[in-house]
Amino acid sequence: QVQLVESGGGLVQAGGSLRLSCAASTSIFSINTMAWYRQAPGKQRDLVASISSVGMTMYPDSVKGRFTISRDNAKNTVYLQMNNLKPEDTGVYYCRSIGNDNNYWGQGTQVTVSS
Repeated sequence: QVQLVESGGGLVQAGGSLRLSCAASTSIFSINTMAWYRQAPGKQRDLVASISSVGMTMYPDSVKGRFTISRDNAKNTVYLQMNNLKPEDTGVYYCRSIGNDNNYWGQGTQVTVSS
């Protein structure tokens, strides 16, 4: 069995920063695209960042310039550095590992940004 273990969520004031971590249980994820999604209550789960196995990153306009995704394949870990957080960033953040024939999700970690 494989799993993604997320950490780093919490409560932060607007303008603050958080760093989320997602640790995979196997090195198979080093060849997968890794991504972060977020979901607010009653809302769709939306992509906030992705990083390919060779380090290519993508961000939606809503977080571009504020969020940075990175990976440390030696540690089987992907990170999401979130700066200048806004209340609309509040939600459950999910880590995802995407392979050619596999797809795994973490259980999510809550991020709450207060005004």
